[in-house]
Amino acid sequence: MEIFAYAFMQRALAAAVLVGLLCSTVAFFVVLRRLSFAGVGVSHSALGGVAIGVLTGVNPIVAGAVFATAVAWAIGWVSRRGQLSEDTAIGALFSASMALGVVLLGFVPGYTADLMSFLFGNILAVTAADLALVAAVSFAVLGFVAFFFKELLAAAFDEEVAEADGLPVGFLYYGLLTAVALTVVVSVKVVGVVLSSALLVIPAAIGFELAKDYRRMLGIAVLAGVAGSVTGLALSFYLDVAS
Repeated sequence: MEIFAYAFMQRALAAAVLVGLLCSTVAFFVVLRRLSFAGVGVSHSALGGVAIGVLTGVNPIVAGAVFATAVAWAIGWVSRRGQLSEDTAIGALFSASMALGVVLLGFVPGYTADLMSFLFGNILAVTAADLALVAAVSFAVLGFVAFFFKELLAAAFDEEVAEADGLPVGFLYYGLLTAVALTVVVSVKVVGVVLSSALLVIPAAIGFELAKDYRRMLGIAVLAGVAGSVTGLALSFYLDVAS
């Protein structure tokens, strides 16, 4: 129980649980809709939004959320027009967004971009304000998923049938992309681009392999995401290795 004796570890554990829960829930639909590359693209494009925030004096997290959402919508708009495949649109937009971020950060006087922190996060430096932000976004995204769960699942299974049944497939698609973008931005603050991308795929992939129905798949995904995050943090504490 030594791990609970430190306030920063308490906050880190709370962040690990929240991010594990949020990412693995969204990952369930990301894997079913084959949007894994979209999660990677949106997470990398967040650098552009963060750079805009730093340059303009706006909260980088807010700027990153708005920018990542715009990129996610652009990916959806381009891919749904049918003139470019989804993976092509993602590849073009996320590389351009990262390039924009690097260029803009170069204009900030005296600012040295901490790319290691952006790539891998800093879960041990999570503040109470960061926790509140992650909790608020988790509440909003999980609320959206819970309210439209049946509709999202129907659209993921067969979008054409869902549209024929009168479901708002366009709204559900863009809503899911928005959920991915918001999830990515708050997760990048805690675990960085690399792990947020992983958490948007691996837990649901585990559930997909082990479960025989969608509800069990979601349960296993959430368990894998939370357990993996907490276990990794605990191991880093007791083995004295990088979190």
